[in-house]
This record gives sequence, structure tokens and C-alpha cells, in this order.
Amino acid sequence: MRLPLKNPHPDIEEFKNIILRQKVVKERVHFCELHIDKEIIKEITQKLLNRKWIEPEQNNPKTREEYLKNYIECWYRLGYDYIRFTTDFRFAAGLSFKTKTREGDDTAKISKPTRKWTEEGKGIISSWEDFERYPWPKVEDMDLWSYEFASANLPSGMGIFGCLSGGILEIALNDLFGYETLSYLIYDNPDLVKATFDKIGSLVYKAYESLIGLKNFVGFFQGDDMGFKTATLISPETLRKHVLPWHKKLAELSHSHGLLYILHSCGNLESIMEDLISNVKIDARHSFEDAIMPVTEVKKKYGDRISILGGVDIDKLCRFEEKELRSYVRDILDVCMPGGGYALGTGNSVANYIPLNNYLIMLDEGLRYCRY
Repeated sequence: MRLPLKNPHPDIEEFKNIILRQKVVKERVHFCELHIDKEIIKEITQKLLNRKWIEPEQNNPKTREEYLKNYIECWYRLGYDYIRFTTDFRFAAGLSFKTKTREGDDTAKISKPTRKWTEEGKGIISSWEDFERYPWPKVEDMDLWSYEFASANLPSGMGIFGCLSGGILEIALNDLFGYETLSYLIYDNPDLVKATFDKIGSLVYKAYESLIGLKNFVGFFQGDDMGFKTATLISPETLRKHVLPWHKKLAELSHSHGLLYILHSCGNLESIMEDLISNVKIDARHSFEDAIMPVTEVKKKYGDRISILGGVDIDKLCRFEEKELRSYVRDILDVCMPGGGYALGTGNSVANYIPLNNYLIMLDEGLRYCRY
């Protein structure tokens, strides 16, 4: 096992060229990940990097700095060209939408006390009165300290991807309406649905404007889960009406400033893939599952038009023994690396229930690979 790397050589400019399909790199596999759970970061920090783990405290700037240094060091020593912040990262800036959730015991191997589950029935907004009294977040209240600190303390060659909120659909579906309520309101109160989506979209857009010009910032890596195993969560027509136009605006904002727009979206998106490529104009898509369409098939189908990222199936990453896992990852690389426009990573994220050694095996196969 070659990890952690003693002398990493991040090259964010080459990574950007790969995403834009402007360069085919034959001598190196670049890595791409949406998110690495805190429990995995902590285990790597303590066991592999031999660094002291520091829990950040809201009113203690020193602990926040040390926590963020460990976060950066972990991504760096694992061979990534960038770090990515999400709204659930400690103290990272973001739009926080008040929501309803349910809690349940966490059964993961590396556990948190509880996990939060989305409210599927009636959310916070179901009427115009709810809309008017909802405490909408304010962009000016965001604290960009984490981005600014990382920007000034990144190892040479690394960049920053940002994600300042949940996705346009995710916020509406999960945080505000609830799946059941939204399904009714689409027909019973379409004006309320439109007003809510537009309010969400305008806030997310303004939030992203605040990151423009940040040193070492290379793009938006936006999550918005729009599908499940066999179809999109709501009709393609509704997505085209309320969701995709805002992703298009975000892509236009990023491209107008020389930045990348990468979309992470779980589920079967076949009915809107042409929209995402031709209209929204995403640079790359992330999140794939073998039960829906293996990343190798996605690469064959769309790899000449957008970049395809990750795709190592989470179920297999959890369950396979080393020999079988290495063979599986090599097969993905054999199909996806030729022609460029690919970076290796999980099909979703490095969740805390993925065995650490299996995650490292996936990366190690990437480091060993040089076949074409």
C-alpha cells in the first residue's frame, strides 16, 4: 500500500484540463471525491498520518484552524488535487435552511450517536402563509472563514471546490415541502411551488457569487440528488420547469469566471441527461451505482461529451475482499481512462461505514495503474 503519500504532487491545473477534456493523461490517475466523512478523516489522521486529532470549538479559533489543517492534510496525503467543502463541514460557509427531520440510531460500523432522516410527509411549507413566515437564510450571514483559511494554507498545486447549500430540488423536497406535500402542491398550488423554487435558486445563486475571485477556488461541485433507482424523483417536466434552469444559471456563473461546474446527482437521470449536457452544460457528472448503470457504461455513452467521475460502487467497495476489489477497480480504469475525461473515486462518497482499508485499496489501484 502506497498511502499515505510522502511526496504528493497535486496538479489542479491538470485536473481542470481533464474535466474539460482538454488533456488525456496516460501516466497518472487523478482522484475525485464528493465528500469524506469526518469519522474516516479522523481515523486516517490518527492512524496513518500520526497527527493529533482536534475537535473544533465554535469560540476557539485555534481549534478550528487545527481541525481544518488536519482536513487539508488528509486530502493532500491521499493524493487529491483539491479539497471540497460542503454545508455539513464544521464551520464551512453555507446556506442553512430550517427543516424538519427525524432521528434514528446509527448502525454504521464507525458510528455517530444518531442519524437524521428526511421528513417525507408534511414539511415546513405547505401554504402561502408558511412561505411568508418562513425564516429564509441570508447570504450576508454566511461566514467564509473556512474558505479563506484554506485558500491561504493549501499545499502548492491544490485547489478548492465549493458547495454552499443542498441542491435546488433537495432543499425544496427534503427541507421545505416534504415529498408528499410537494407532489400534491405541484398540481394544487403551482404558483407556490414556483415561488419557492425561485426563492431557493436566487439565494443559492447569490451565495455562490460571494466565492467568485477567491484565490485557489476552481469551481462549484454542487450536489442535487434528483433520481432513484429507476427514474427521477419528480417528473422530468417539473425538473425542467423549476430545477434545471437554476443549475443552468449556476453553470453560466461558473463558466463566465473560468470555473468548473460539476454536478453530483444520485439516481437514474437518463430522462434528463440530454438537458444536463446540452442545456445546463455541466462539465462533469458524479454519482453512479452499478444497479442503475455502471460507470463503465456511462463513460461509453456520454464520455465524449462530459467528464465522468467516480463510479466505484459503494456496495462493492464495502463487501469485496481485496483481490476482487482490485480487479473490479482495474476493470473500471481499463474502460474509463482511455480518451480522458475521467477521475477515480467512489460512486457516491466515502461514508463512515466503508472499511478504511477498502477505500485505501481503491486509491492504491489508481496509484499503480498505467496501462495505456
